[in-house]
Formats: sequence, C-alpha cells, structure tokens
Amino acid sequence: MPKVLLHDHLDGGLRPATVVELAAATGYDALPTTDADELGRWFREAADSGSLESYLETFAHTCGVMQTEEALVRVAAECAEDLAADGVVYAEVRYAPELFAERGLSLDAVVEAVQAGFAEGERRAAQQGKNIRMGTLLCAMRQHARAQEIAEVAVRYRDAGVVGFDIAGPEAGFPPTRNLDAFEYLRTNNAHFTIHAGEAFGLASIWEAIQHCGAERLGHGVRIVDDIKTGPDGSVELGRLAAYVRDRRIPLEICPSSNVQTGAAASISDHPIGLLKRLRFRVTVNTDNRLMSGCTVSSEFAALAEAFGYGWADLQWFTINAMKSAFIDFDQRLDLIDNVIKPGYAHLV
Repeated sequence: MPKVLLHDHLDGGLRPATVVELAAATGYDALPTTDADELGRWFREAADSGSLESYLETFAHTCGVMQTEEALVRVAAECAEDLAADGVVYAEVRYAPELFAERGLSLDAVVEAVQAGFAEGERRAAQQGKNIRMGTLLCAMRQHARAQEIAEVAVRYRDAGVVGFDIAGPEAGFPPTRNLDAFEYLRTNNAHFTIHAGEAFGLASIWEAIQHCGAERLGHGVRIVDDIKTGPDGSVELGRLAAYVRDRRIPLEICPSSNVQTGAAASISDHPIGLLKRLRFRVTVNTDNRLMSGCTVSSEFAALAEAFGYGWADLQWFTINAMKSAFIDFDQRLDLIDNVIKPGYAHLV
C-alpha cells in the first residue's frame, strides 16, 4: 500500500552492510563488529536502552562513516530505494549537515551530495516500478549553536529539494527557545519547520515549540498525552495545551517503536497513539531510525494493527494525515492523495 513518511533520520537508516563497507573505505575503525548481521543486531540492542541520550550514542558509528561526498550519495540513494521498496510514495528524510563536516566538507557540499543521492535513489526506484518523491529536512543540533546557520542553508536550498528545517538532539536542558533567532528567520522567509518536542521531555517542550517558536509540526509530540486526563469511567478531559494542539490540527510525528526504545512508552500496546487516534489528533506514523529500531513503515503499521486492531481504513487515515501535513505545496499534496493514496486503498477500505 502507498505510505507517507515524515520523520525519518538519514543517519539512522543505513543498511548494516553499507556501514561495514563504508567503514573499510573511509578508514573508520571504531565499529563494534564488521559482521553485517551482528552489527545490525548490535544497533538494535544498543538502542534498546530506555534512554534517549543512550539511544543517540549509536549515531557515532553511522555518522562516522558518512564523512565523504561518495558516502553521503550512497547512503541517500539507498535510503530512497529502501523506502520505495516499502511502498513509501513520499518521504521527508532529515539529517544534521553539521554532523558530516568532520573531514572538511562544507555544509553546502553535504547538502548537494545528499540531494544527488536522493535523485539517484528516485531514479533507481522508478526503474523497479516504484515511484517515490524525496523531500529533505535540515536539522540543527539543539546542543550546539548553529541553528541560524543551518536555517540559512535550508532557505538557500529550498528550490533544490530541501522542504524544511528541524532541531534535533537531547531535549532536556536544551529547550527550543534557545534557537528563536533561527525560527524567526524561517518565518520571515516563509519557510517550513518542525521541532523535536515532547519525546524525552514533557509539556513544557511542546508548549515552547508551538507558542514561542511557531512549530508547524511536532517531532514525536507523544508527551501531549500528559495533558489528557482519563477517568475511571473512560471519560476524557483535554487540558488547554492538548485541546489547542488538536483544535489547530498540529501534526504529531509519532514513532512507535522508537518511543518504546527511548522510554517514552512502555510498549506498543501501551503507546499513547491509541488514545490520540481515538481523540482524532492529527496523528502520523513514522520510523524515526530504521536501523536502530529494525523497522519500516510497514512493520510499524503491522505492530499497531496487532496492538489496536486497526484495519485498512485506519492505515489510510494515518497515511492521508501524513500527506496533508507534508511540507510540499498544496497541489502536490492533493495530487498524491487523490491519484496515488486513495486509489491504492480503494479496493480494501
């Protein structure tokens, strides 16, 4: 079935074999193992820490092998191929350019290499009968001080496939308001942005992201459930922030398996997505990091279907939610909804 992906990290989706081969080619010698199967298991087990900070440590290895233009082109091309093979017809894949400049690449060179890779991946996928459109989100690491610089790069390349901006990294101690200058710059340039908020940190992070920074979407946003009270009789009462998020149709980029790994949810069956969907929040389903979570959009859908009894109509609802929330223009979103997504589900819903 056609799927839409809004929250996927480029450096969290490498093929294990590619990590091994790039390490050998670039001289990166810190991998825990050079056996691809063992390495894939290592990434998943290391990410199962219950802590966002520990989870993020696994990225030292993927970023370590992505420091050349050739590596970036390859990783981006394989990303597009892999997503297309899973039925994804539109994807917004994000990464922080500053993380790939350790060997001297400029931020512009990083962006141009990734864009070349995405274009190559789209071409290869089309040859295999799978059409996918790739959009790019550029991230600034919230613990650093380069958000304004990265925002300027995002605006500079918005006519070359960069559809928006994000801040990522550890939430605790690094509130989104640290980057107000970047968000003001993006707004004055009519540029789109999402903000990682409400994953490892609570309602304050979500409130700042929306009310101070003007986030159009929430990266994860799962902790909005902390502002929802459920009574013993099943009654539900929304706090003012939760009601605002729902009323304004602010999209939640939910990543179920990742949320379990980082401790934001105890299990898939206990994940707040069940309640949030029932209350008709603008919920979307995403992978976050396919390597670390060992997941695809299809496997996330399958896990939710098993946990909550979702059927094809529910999966179509998630997919259309995501397409409505994408950062490409209205006509392009509508075209994919009417001519790709709805026809894809028509015989099942």
